[in-house]
Amino acid sequence: MKTSTTFSILIWVNTSRVKDNQAKLFARVTVNQKRVSISLKRSVDISTWDKSKSQVKGNTQKARITNSYIQQVKAKLFQSYQFLKLEGKLITAQAIKSNFLSEDEVYKSMEDLITYHNEKMACKLHKDTMRNYKSSQNYLRKFIKKEYKTNNVYLKDLNYSFVIGFEDFLRSYQPIDHQRKIGNNTVMKHIQRLRKMVTMAFKMEWIVRDPFVKFKSLFIKSKREFLSEEDLQLLEEFTSSINRLELVRDLFVFSCYTGIAYIDIPKHHTYKLQINLKLFY
Repeated sequence: MKTSTTFSILIWVNTSRVKDNQAKLFARVTVNQKRVSISLKRSVDISTWDKSKSQVKGNTQKARITNSYIQQVKAKLFQSYQFLKLEGKLITAQAIKSNFLSEDEVYKSMEDLITYHNEKMACKLHKDTMRNYKSSQNYLRKFIKKEYKTNNVYLKDLNYSFVIGFEDFLRSYQPIDHQRKIGNNTVMKHIQRLRKMVTMAFKMEWIVRDPFVKFKSLFIKSKREFLSEEDLQLLEEFTSSINRLELVRDLFVFSCYTGIAYIDIPKHHTYKLQINLKLFY
């Protein structure tokens, strides 16, 4: 449903406080019957003020300068209104005044947070962990694009609804590179990474409230199955024309016999492991 916005500008003088026949000049901005006044830091002679035209009477140099200034003010106020409209921001009289006076608050966005997090954590987190964060960030971008029809959101707009919306998006997302949907624990991991980034923003006072206050993570404890001797033998005898798969087989079998977790086998030691595996077999 579309809603219309009424917008008007009025230049007026405060005749209730006249001193030496001089009155202060103001601009009044009205949006949907809500209005604010802006002091223009100038005074005019009330005897020369044309209330019906909102300008100074006469053709003197002073009158021309004042009237030119009034037109500039009106044009700039209209530009502020147009800016808010084009940016898709909430249009209020106060918002137009703030923009006109260059008092707009600088709000941090989700992309600001992602950039800051990745720069600060690049040297602190393992590269595999950073890769996982970037995966979560890509899902986050897809969610924002789908749900909010934009490429970015302000952190101040994050709330509980945003969090559960992201959770629902992950649970229903169908990856294009494989058939299976994202499992529960993987969903929770993505949200956990978002939570850590948002906590960072909260500590830096980029946001005034934590949208995760009411959210509870729900990890499902998985039951690990163990390989039988027959299963392990089948893996050892597995052959493939693809060298990469045979290397994966060798590394996995190596981890089974040594007790080293497969994920902990350093990738930069792969060549040395290949040599050791030949001796191992």
